[in-house]
Amino acid sequence: MWNDNCLARRAAHLSTQLPAPHFPSEFGDEIILFDSGFAAPQLLPDLSRFASNALTGHREEVLQYASGRGQPYLREWLANWMNDDGCALTADHILITNGAKQGIDLVCRLLLDEGDAIVVTAPTYFTAIPIFRNYGAEFIEIGQDEAGLDADALEAVLDARAAAGKAPPKFIYNIPEFHNPTGATMPAARREALVALAEMRGIPIVEDSPYRRVRFDGPDAPLLKALDRSGAVFHLGTFSKLVAPGLRIGWVAADPALVARMVQLKSEGGSSPLIQRIIYEFARSDEFPDHIARVQRAYRERRDHIVAAVMRELRGAVVAVPEGGYYVWLTLPEHVDGDLLAARAHEAGVHLIAGSRFFAAQSAAAPRNHIRLSYSFTTPEQIDEGIRRLGAVYRARTGQ
Repeated sequence: MWNDNCLARRAAHLSTQLPAPHFPSEFGDEIILFDSGFAAPQLLPDLSRFASNALTGHREEVLQYASGRGQPYLREWLANWMNDDGCALTADHILITNGAKQGIDLVCRLLLDEGDAIVVTAPTYFTAIPIFRNYGAEFIEIGQDEAGLDADALEAVLDARAAAGKAPPKFIYNIPEFHNPTGATMPAARREALVALAEMRGIPIVEDSPYRRVRFDGPDAPLLKALDRSGAVFHLGTFSKLVAPGLRIGWVAADPALVARMVQLKSEGGSSPLIQRIIYEFARSDEFPDHIARVQRAYRERRDHIVAAVMRELRGAVVAVPEGGYYVWLTLPEHVDGDLLAARAHEAGVHLIAGSRFFAAQSAAAPRNHIRLSYSFTTPEQIDEGIRRLGAVYRARTGQ
């Protein structure tokens, strides 16, 4: 008979229940999915020509084991792409990963011991929370506003910890562009303040940037990595949100000495060389800029559609309108429980995520009057129907 005492501490608290259905193919057409950031099926590019070329002209490369660092041509292309965005990188600064979440995991392996503290925003990306928790991290939650993480508030917390004799956090985790879940984008001045504070205190920053090219409005602000003068910033990128999530190719941009250590901490035989070759050929083709423009147009339309629907159907709810990305964050009247609303919406065939899941501490004090809606997978017609159903549930709870 199995004895749970055999489990490691990081596994002992985990649920023994198999995950519930999650992927679009597991649901019928009557279910409206506002919960996760799946790509719009209509925007998935036709990569067959690039796949065919990879399997014919590069067969001996793409069907062999891959380098743990990633294929050199893709690393060089990514370095140049980021350099066009203000960075100063070489291929040696780039580590190819199996999606951005493997990048998060590798940074944790590199920097965290059990009991170390990390800084996250309140709220933060809910899928990152269990990764951090599995490494035994202590969460320091810092509030944010429409301009993202509050660097002044962070400095005050760091001062208080130092005065209490507590160790500084091992890193600051932040999503500066179209923050998940709030949609906030940090302006240049606040980014500069955050990087300056981190460099002064000797605290690394983990910049998670999956949505940067999915911008609809406003000018680009500088990458935190572009502001980095001391090697303090780990930049995480991915092709999941711009091209296709099933490709599972991301990257970390960091100091080469840190990349060398992360390569040794990888437990797989390297990311797929076939997929890397396909992405590389697509990214340097004439089709890539057109694809980016098509993605931006389509998701802008869906964002505008869901914002209009929410304002029409959920009176009293405040919607944060993002300049890009996949999500809108709703602040409900204080007496409306977002967890209960999400459960009732699920019964009505509308899947969404309650805002409480995005708070790392998950304490009773965490606000419960938020929900997050993803507009990336649903068509405008599905958005209308889904928000109509959600509105009916909302009005039944609020009497509005």
